[in-house]
Amino acid sequence: MGKSKLTFKQILERFSYGCGDFGCNIIYTAMSAFLLFYYTDYAGVSALAVGTIMMVSRIFDGISDIIMGVIVDRTKSKFGKARPWILRMCIPFAVCGVLLFSVPASWGQTAKLVYIFVTYNLTSTVVYTAINVPYSSLNALMTQDPYERSVLSIFRNLLATAGTLIINTVTLPLVEFFGDNVSAWTKAFCVLGLLAVIAFLFTFFGTKERVKAAAHDENGEAVDVPFKEGLKALFKNKYWIMMTCMLALFFLMYSVNGGSTVYYAKDILGDRNLVSTINGIFNVVQILAMFFIAMLVKKFGKRNVFSLGLVLDIIGMLMLNFSGGAMPMIVASSIVRGIGNACGGATMWAMVSDTIDYGEWKTGYRTEGLVNSACSFGYKIGNGLGSALLGLILEIGGYVGDAASQTASALASIRISFVWIPIAVYVIGLIIMKFWQLDKEFDQIIADLKERAAK
Repeated sequence: MGKSKLTFKQILERFSYGCGDFGCNIIYTAMSAFLLFYYTDYAGVSALAVGTIMMVSRIFDGISDIIMGVIVDRTKSKFGKARPWILRMCIPFAVCGVLLFSVPASWGQTAKLVYIFVTYNLTSTVVYTAINVPYSSLNALMTQDPYERSVLSIFRNLLATAGTLIINTVTLPLVEFFGDNVSAWTKAFCVLGLLAVIAFLFTFFGTKERVKAAAHDENGEAVDVPFKEGLKALFKNKYWIMMTCMLALFFLMYSVNGGSTVYYAKDILGDRNLVSTINGIFNVVQILAMFFIAMLVKKFGKRNVFSLGLVLDIIGMLMLNFSGGAMPMIVASSIVRGIGNACGGATMWAMVSDTIDYGEWKTGYRTEGLVNSACSFGYKIGNGLGSALLGLILEIGGYVGDAASQTASALASIRISFVWIPIAVYVIGLIIMKFWQLDKEFDQIIADLKERAAK
């Protein structure tokens, strides 16, 4: 079954693994933060039309995740199951990033919308899925050591956050450098796309797949899992169900909470510029806290560290809610929530990887690709529902964007979106974690799998 611990140039391999999410986030963050702005203010396209395209594309995106998961599970090459796809798709990924920000300015509205539909789905539904699903599967293929998986997840979150910060910081200055026009966005993403390719090459050359399925044929090759049987196996995996529910709820919450931050700062705290204070301190503390999470995981286990993060998130949210706009309390809240989010970010994806081993032990089928793609499908659905839910809550509350002051019901809808929905999700997470016993069972599960592989 291979060695369970990383032994060769360990620090470099951890960094190389993290580079994959750095590369993914270069385009993902750009799509989240700047794409709609580029479409409306530079390409001159209707925000409503683009929003409709993005929402419809979620359906195709979710289906492609499942398909790619099956493809990863059936991939056989000298580089493994996941790494070949990172190598194959890194250049197409960069090219698609450039195409997204290259809407022909001279075309009519209909032609532009067709171009946007094709390039958005080519990027998000096809190429991003084809590189992100294998990357998400890589953690479980590199090691079965639970502590090392947590460390890999820490490096993943560190580099992902670094990628987000870089894109948010350099994109607009790059556009201005190249002339602040339509073609300037294309040139800027030629530079950023190259950076993404370099990051993915670090991941491909700097990592190694060591974990093999316990079930194999007479030639020692892993047995292909029929799609129908793979799906059945997923729903026999109680821990996978728990994590998928958690991810769906968390990404729904991230969408609602993140989208309502500016409303909370402007209408509740009285200063929209506090958005940068709240998010800036939160992100910096999260990065710094990541360096200490590994010690906590080693001593207390992933489930307990994850639960600690949920408690800190609840405390931080309550501090902010009752801060009355006082700056010391706002800062303290961001610090507490930053530490809490670091606990969750450092453990969540490692816990997903652990469900793969449990599923193999329980059903005999090892499906890294299908497990991760089904999780991805879950959190993308959660993210899409969260975007719709935020608009619905604000609409019911009677929020009016250009009003001099908001009604009591509108302010209540903002509080529900920013504070109380996240707290409800964190409480549900704590309830789910009461039933999570995999940390205690894991050593015996791995021992049983090794025994099967030796037969």
